[in-house]
Amino acid sequence: MMIPIRCFSCGKPVGHLWESFKERTEKGEETKKVLDNLGLERYCCRALFMGHVDLIDMVAEFKKF
Repeated sequence: MMIPIRCFSCGKPVGHLWESFKERTEKGEETKKVLDNLGLERYCCRALFMGHVDLIDMVAEFKKF
């Protein structure tokens, strides 16, 4: 769905970094350099960003009863 506000493992706030990560990787920048520049050094935070699939647009199409 949406990126969590904090990392599940260490508790570091990461939610505000998602948009810049998404924009920069879509432009073709190397993922490792983007994560380094954003200050994500821990494996848990990096895994959160690299494993996230943004499904909010797909889920928003369905109505809740």
